Amino acid sequence: MTSGVAALWSHRNSLRILVKRDLAVKYQQSALGYVWSLIEPLGMGAIYWFVFGVLYSRDTGRHLGEAAESYPLFLITGIFAWMWTSSALSEATNALTGQARLITTMNVPRQVFPIGRVTGRFAEYVAGLPVLVAVAVAYAVHGRVDLGWSLLALPLAVLVQGTLLFGLALLLSAFNVLMRDVERFMRLIIRVLFYATPIIYPLSLVRDSDLPGWLKIVYELNPLVGIFQLHHSIWYADEFPNARLLATTVVGSLLVLAAGWWSFRRLEPAVLKEL
Repeated sequence: MTSGVAALWSHRNSLRILVKRDLAVKYQQSALGYVWSLIEPLGMGAIYWFVFGVLYSRDTGRHLGEAAESYPLFLITGIFAWMWTSSALSEATNALTGQARLITTMNVPRQVFPIGRVTGRFAEYVAGLPVLVAVAVAYAVHGRVDLGWSLLALPLAVLVQGTLLFGLALLLSAFNVLMRDVERFMRLIIRVLFYATPIIYPLSLVRDSDLPGWLKIVYELNPLVGIFQLHHSIWYADEFPNARLLATTVVGSLLVLAAGWWSFRRLEPAVLKEL
């Protein structure tokens, strides 16, 4: 894995070129261009705010804690991070099957292609950060959000999320070449993960529910749970994951990265033959 990382680093310019190409192709012939990377999450945030922040505001507010007075910020923080996750997984799954000719002719590590998809979606997430900061500052001016040391949770959240997504991208892209059902299966999994992760609702809602204890434990084994707690804790210190959840998230993400890298290297000969 160390030699593979070194090879990937030596081809970082190729990765940069692929990311720029993917972004250019994605938004070509689009009048709004990159603005679409902001419109979709903001639109989703408005819908969920209307449902849970207006229609069911009484029930929602009981579990939000510090976020009760700034639920729109809570929402879009989670949704912006989720858009990175869902788009990266969707596009990385077919990163190899959709670029077969390029993969078989370019002399670069094949990991560049799925990792490039994750990196490209991260660029879109970064483009949305000024919007998050502007909304947070607006709430801070009115005393509804305290901006302090909790902002340091952002680089940690990005680092852990990137680690998990790189591992999943390598794993899914290789398996999808050999079993095309993976791409269809991931559409369902992504929908399930959205509601099985504390994105639009707080983790305390699950912990205080009547679900069986074993199911709550299984729920928190999902690394995305801790990752989105880190994202929410950027503005709300009480959302920062406890030591057990943080350790589970970090260790789980590292294990997924190791498994993804190992699987990709083992399956690479069969993948190239299939392509």
